[in-house]
Amino acid sequence: MAGNLERLAGVEAAVVGRPRPEDQLVELARRGDQAAFEELMHRHRTIAFRTAVVLAGSPADAEEAAQDAFLKAWCALPRFRRGAPFRPWLLAIVANEARSKRRAAGRREAWMLKAAEAHVAPPDGDPATAVAVRERSAELRAALAGLDERDRTVLAMRYLLDLSEREMAAVLGCRPGTVKSRLSRALERLRAEVGG
Repeated sequence: MAGNLERLAGVEAAVVGRPRPEDQLVELARRGDQAAFEELMHRHRTIAFRTAVVLAGSPADAEEAAQDAFLKAWCALPRFRRGAPFRPWLLAIVANEARSKRRAAGRREAWMLKAAEAHVAPPDGDPATAVAVRERSAELRAALAGLDERDRTVLAMRYLLDLSEREMAAVLGCRPGTVKSRLSRALERLRAEVGG
């Protein structure tokens, strides 16, 4: 009876045009509802792919890492802790897959340059402003390339992916306080590289 009520609530939400709450989708997916899981993946595919790009280095490896992570998440759903936030859990799986792809491919430095270039939007209007932005962007990319991988990763997660400290902690497998201190130190090193 409870399962029928949940399905009816899902149909009602779809009819009215409201998205179903994430916790409801997670619970339905845990019970084997593939449509609910697909909806979850649809909601999180962009951030999953962007996370994978930052950690894997190439769009092709990132796409493969994200797809592998979605498959692993589906298989691991029965072990997902009820009431826990879904997005950090999923991004931790994505991060593990992306790191594996990166190690397997032997890539080292190109990921940050690609992510930084994709993140900088060209300014509209004044050509002098466009030149200044491109020069500052190149200076910033060079400074980022001078940092170690750990610093680049934490900066990319915070400022390119816009992850919260809690989400970063889940992805990196550490405490939020550790993320805060790593981010602070990485910013200090970046400021030193670009001269303020």
